[in-house]
Amino acid sequence: MSPLSFSRFPDAGRRRGAAFALGTSLWLALLVGGCSRPAAPEEPVRAVKVTTVGQASMETQHEFAAEVRPRVESRLGFRVAGKLTQRQAELGQRVLPGQVLAQLDPQDYRLAADAARAQVAAATTNRDLAAADARRYRELKAQNFISGAELERRESTLQAAQAQLDQAQAQLQAQGNQAGYATLKSDVAGVVTAVDAEPGQVVSAGAPVVRVAVDGPRDVVFAVPEDKVAAIRVGTPVTVHAWARNTELKGTVREVAASADPVTRTFTVKVGLDAAAADVPALGSTVYARPAVLQPTGVSVIKLPTTALRQEGQGTAVWVLDPATMTVRSQPVQIATADGNEAVVADGLKPGMQVVTAGVHVLSPGQKVTLYQPKGAAVAAPVPAVAASK
Repeated sequence: MSPLSFSRFPDAGRRRGAAFALGTSLWLALLVGGCSRPAAPEEPVRAVKVTTVGQASMETQHEFAAEVRPRVESRLGFRVAGKLTQRQAELGQRVLPGQVLAQLDPQDYRLAADAARAQVAAATTNRDLAAADARRYRELKAQNFISGAELERRESTLQAAQAQLDQAQAQLQAQGNQAGYATLKSDVAGVVTAVDAEPGQVVSAGAPVVRVAVDGPRDVVFAVPEDKVAAIRVGTPVTVHAWARNTELKGTVREVAASADPVTRTFTVKVGLDAAAADVPALGSTVYARPAVLQPTGVSVIKLPTTALRQEGQGTAVWVLDPATMTVRSQPVQIATADGNEAVVADGLKPGMQVVTAGVHVLSPGQKVTLYQPKGAAVAAPVPAVAASK
């Protein structure tokens, strides 16, 4: 459009300029509005469950699985080697002193005994001949027919023959004992707890064949971890609870292992029971042992649900509620042990504090919270203010 046209229609030009300026302003406003960051939403107020810290008593008892064992268990074996031909003892059988438990093939030992018996007979004959010669030479010496030296030689021969006879008799007795050792007899009264050899097996001298639990006192044996064994001493009272029946026995610690088991790294503890008691569990029974020194029942401690604990750095912490501002703060705590499903707090909390027990992993320091109200629970109405009298 030419300048002449603007001069002819001044109002139209002004209107067009104003429309251009308005469009530019709107475009700039939209551009600035699109580049600016939206306002951060406010952090929601979360509902949490809390518990008030207080003193409570320990309820958990330290209980160890144990086994009833004989105080003395004899491992009986043959004193000679040989082939096992018979085994009269059976597992669980009661035996008495002198009762035959097993037998070896005695043929070789009988032959050796017969040979020793023959040597005794030969030595006896030689001794008798030497004795007869010595007797005749004494008579000749009495008549002065021989010299004294000749008599001494005959008496020396008699002494040597007697010594050979004594040696042969000792060998015969030893061989007789060897033949007797082919029969294994019990030297104690008790119960057969294990059988380590079967007929037809060749056993060496001293190898265990039958194990016999000697009648008498019984022991309760259990394993204790390294952090608990220091508190157990010889003479410590222990309560023994039988698994098969609802009975309790009293016992005392008789022995504590000086070193740990190389596999389990635990220490073996033996508790002595009175064998005269009528309700002593049978051998091999499973029982539970409760040492008195490891029972903290009745001790006042601070306990928290495990849901209140969270990991913070290298330690443990909880959220403590500030009732005045309804905010939470992190509080490091030290856990001593567990009592059932609760944790025992050794340090970090005092009675009267309010600790969050649910929703601990979605909170942050200083965050505002509200107390959780179950659905359908009646909300306490605020107490109306009393009007001041005029």
